[in-house]
Amino acid sequence: MASFSLSSDSTLTSSQSWSYDVFLNFRGDDIRRTFVDHLYSALVDRLIRTYKDNEELHRGDTISSSLFDAIRGSKIALIIFSKNYADSSWCLDELAYIMECRRERGLISIPIFYHVDASDVRQQKGDFGKAFSKQEMKNPMKVESWRKVLVNASNIAGWEPKYIANGHEAVGIKQIVGTILDILFSLNPYVDETLVGMGTRLYDLKSKLEIGKGGVRMVGIWGIGGSGKTTLASYMYKEISQQFEGHCIVDNVRDESSKNGLTSLQNKILSNLSKTPVVVQNVIDGRNKIKNMLCRSNVLMVLDDVDDLCQLEALAGSHNWYGDGSRIVITTRDENLLAAHKVDVVYPMSLLSDDEAIRLFNRHAYQEKNHLEDYEALSLRVVSYAAGLPLALKILGSFLCDKDENEWQSALAKLRYIPDPKVTDILKISYDGLESFQKELFLDIACFFRGHPKDERMEIFDACGFYSDIGVKVLIQKSLITISDGNFDMHNLVQEMGHHIVRGKHPNNPGKHSRVWLEEDIEDLCSSDATTENNSIKAIRFYGESPRFPELVANLKKLRLLICKSILRNNYDTTVFEAPTFLSNELRYIHLSGYLASPLPETFQPKKLVILSLHNSLHEEIWTGNKRLPKLKQLNLYDARNLLSTPDFDGFPCLEKLTISGCPKLEEIHPSIGSHTSLVYVRVDSCDRLRTFPTITQLKKLKIFKILSCKQFFMFPEIQSNMDSLEELSLNDVGMLMMPSSIQQRCTNLTSLELNGYEYLKSNTFKI
Repeated sequence: MASFSLSSDSTLTSSQSWSYDVFLNFRGDDIRRTFVDHLYSALVDRLIRTYKDNEELHRGDTISSSLFDAIRGSKIALIIFSKNYADSSWCLDELAYIMECRRERGLISIPIFYHVDASDVRQQKGDFGKAFSKQEMKNPMKVESWRKVLVNASNIAGWEPKYIANGHEAVGIKQIVGTILDILFSLNPYVDETLVGMGTRLYDLKSKLEIGKGGVRMVGIWGIGGSGKTTLASYMYKEISQQFEGHCIVDNVRDESSKNGLTSLQNKILSNLSKTPVVVQNVIDGRNKIKNMLCRSNVLMVLDDVDDLCQLEALAGSHNWYGDGSRIVITTRDENLLAAHKVDVVYPMSLLSDDEAIRLFNRHAYQEKNHLEDYEALSLRVVSYAAGLPLALKILGSFLCDKDENEWQSALAKLRYIPDPKVTDILKISYDGLESFQKELFLDIACFFRGHPKDERMEIFDACGFYSDIGVKVLIQKSLITISDGNFDMHNLVQEMGHHIVRGKHPNNPGKHSRVWLEEDIEDLCSSDATTENNSIKAIRFYGESPRFPELVANLKKLRLLICKSILRNNYDTTVFEAPTFLSNELRYIHLSGYLASPLPETFQPKKLVILSLHNSLHEEIWTGNKRLPKLKQLNLYDARNLLSTPDFDGFPCLEKLTISGCPKLEEIHPSIGSHTSLVYVRVDSCDRLRTFPTITQLKKLKIFKILSCKQFFMFPEIQSNMDSLEELSLNDVGMLMMPSSIQQRCTNLTSLELNGYEYLKSNTFKI
């Protein structure tokens, strides 16, 4: 996609009187009822005044004079080359006049190559050339001049719709219209022409404001730091402020209120709107004066970078503070503030598309006549890194503009580990406004769980005491994370900001970090500091194999989260190492795979542990003797190849979910499970020697009970008390001979009973 800019010697100015924004030059027989019709509709829908001959010619006009007047009165000419374009002498005459106006008046002219190649237009070959050849017979005197304008026009950067979104015209038209809006926006004398993508966003914002309609309307602009909220609000203010009796923009509300208090901002609002100095005594006095002054006035007020509800209460108040037709615009990183203040509509600030990002970066990274083609691949790397964030694109583009290729490579390599502080400092403002548990939650997601399913990870955050439901909601509202297809996500640079916070003052010393997740960092720790006691690392995730990893874990005295998954080999087996000789009693979540050749240490007394998940182990028992884990809610035992017995469940009074899977030597489950009062979910599968389940004397909260693929399971337990909560019972692919009648008598609320794959089943009749 081409990058468009206004030439420095253009004579097109905002002081000229314009009849149209866009003039369409096209071959009607080819594309009037298809591409042009759709393009015209899209332009008009965006309130772009567009000239299309069959729409704008008035009865009795002379065609030539009307068209030429329209060309002179337009800001932009779109030249739509199609296969039969050159068959029309009128199209070619229009083109000649467009190119003349481009040269003499600064008319912005952009070609669209619709199902023709630019080279065919330039050289008059292919289908386009066949159409042009007819002119040699009909208009031999004009042919050479037309050849010249075709060459000049086809050398202008333009669009080829067949290469946009694999030829999907709707996407291509949307991109064209967005760029036209940007160009028109840049013609505003108040606008910096290096801005990209602002035209479309300004149009969208103005539609939310509903200028000209009655009533008072409050609109919030919400988005991540550096996304252009302030820029958008500022240019909106410049464009429409003169339509109001009074107008005021309050910059940097967050900083100014922190430094000078809310009364200083109230003074500014009152003084600007009254055009005379006003001093308020206190915040309440300021509120009253703003309301009394503005309640009969039509005003526009912009409050930029709000981060606290008290700021809105003191400065914006409620709708009844303002006269009919007033508009209040608020920019913030925190969506919750807008909801709490009951704004009429929230405008989410979208990041730049790939095309917009490339154009913005190029405008800052290259001098106008110094675009280095060899740097295109490097540019795409920067654009990918910035992921549509305007602030990052501007800062990086400006930094790289005078660097050579080696310096570009060096800068990009550095960004992998040390993000640009100008970007990080802006993004970090949202993080700094979080409560302590929300900060910990954000850092865990940034370091460990980006791309992971939200619903499956919430239990981990709850285990760590992060109040996951409200915590995740706050992070979303503050634009720090998003949920995409059910998974945690965040902007690349926000994640890097999180990593930078974790590394802190010791970027090259992972032993000083609160979280460790990079394989190379963990291997360095294993090779150098495995025997050194460590009180800094609170959470670790390791996807790999190291015989010294258990030794490292044993020295992490403050560890609260442990995730370790050894490498799965081609035969679906893993190397199994000895368990750590010590585990922190601060642990709240454990997922261990492949590091359990021996039982967990006797000294391990994790009173705070909520989830214990053990995979691919060789031990015969999880630990020696009994343990009391008062907060354990979930116990998962997977592929414990030598496990002979389960622990005593009386030590887990809060246990809600139990999964035992792939334990081929397990013959019995501890009888204490039958009297457990908190279990909600039990699944036992692929335990080849398991013959029965303990007698059920309680299990009053159990909702789901599954025994699957246990070939020696011949006897379902007697149920000695009502199981009113049980809704789903699955007994699939087991060797059971008889179903006890107590199921029907005790499980009165059962809604699902699965009995599949039996070879020997003698059953009573069940009614569900």
